[in-house]
Amino acid sequence: MIRESLAALSLAAAAPLASAQTVSMCVFDVIGANGDVYNLVKDYALEMKAHGVDFNLRPYTDEGVAVGDFNAGQCDAVAATDIRIRPFNRFTGSISAVGAIPTYDDLETLLATIVQPKAASLMRSDGYEVLGIVPVGAGYLFVNDRSINTAGKLAGKRMATLDYQRDAIHMVNHVKATVVPSDITNFAGKFNNGSVDTAYAPAFAYEALELYKGIGDKGGIVDYPLAQLTVQIVAREGALDDESAQKSREVVWDMFSQAMNMIESQEKAIPEKQWIRIPDQDITGYQEMFRENRLEMSDGVNDAPSVYDPRMMSLLSKIRCASNPGASECTADNRE
Repeated sequence: MIRESLAALSLAAAAPLASAQTVSMCVFDVIGANGDVYNLVKDYALEMKAHGVDFNLRPYTDEGVAVGDFNAGQCDAVAATDIRIRPFNRFTGSISAVGAIPTYDDLETLLATIVQPKAASLMRSDGYEVLGIVPVGAGYLFVNDRSINTAGKLAGKRMATLDYQRDAIHMVNHVKATVVPSDITNFAGKFNNGSVDTAYAPAFAYEALELYKGIGDKGGIVDYPLAQLTVQIVAREGALDDESAQKSREVVWDMFSQAMNMIESQEKAIPEKQWIRIPDQDITGYQEMFRENRLEMSDGVNDAPSVYDPRMMSLLSKIRCASNPGASECTADNRE
């Protein structure tokens, strides 16, 4: 009798585990399994286990390989930067549009909006579904010479530019700088050894990728967010049922504060002397320059690549104008 009771209890305890859905995920973190992004995804996976989904995580330090393995069917899902996610979902892949989200408050408003169940259809595109979006920090311009503190002074400078990021290539050409094709595995090395004059990255790269070496004694970091970078989890549509997919997005959204604490810590760890502060009047000019370029890259006009989803651009415009209604863009005839 006792043995039968113990057996029954064992089966009852094992039942939830047996019914858990197993999903493999390729996870990109430039540091690997010890990186902050990978640890965030681990926390997410642990929480999702309580909701009946058991993620099997595989760390990658090369984002191209991670996405390639996902495309080849070696993983059911992939966690990668929104720049790499664009082929799977243009809407969420447009979050990192140049200059489109000037503050972390605006980013929070955006993510709180699109995590709502009524936005679920926007998370699905061409057979893929976005299961969550987590911030990894604003992208800043790292320079090896502090005199490179205006857009005009970028002319002729060598910029490490991700060779698959069409909007960045367009912007580099717009300011008449020189594109030096790079990828996420080698841009830091090029900046640090002087092969390029500038590179853009979130604050974590200052220490993790040793960009302070490229800054040296004469360089710095321009204190203006070129873009808000995120890591997004994408799976083939149907990998999770609708209820689990929505729960996944909500679980990731609940990690926003955790991610922001990490980002703020990384930014505060950079010595004050390294930041290059930009006058307000210059910022206003940059915002308009970026806006005009976003319009071009939404419509694919003036030889610009068609990169951004107009629906995301419109939503971001509304968010910016809600937080800064006096901005000139809010009364412009050609609002996004």
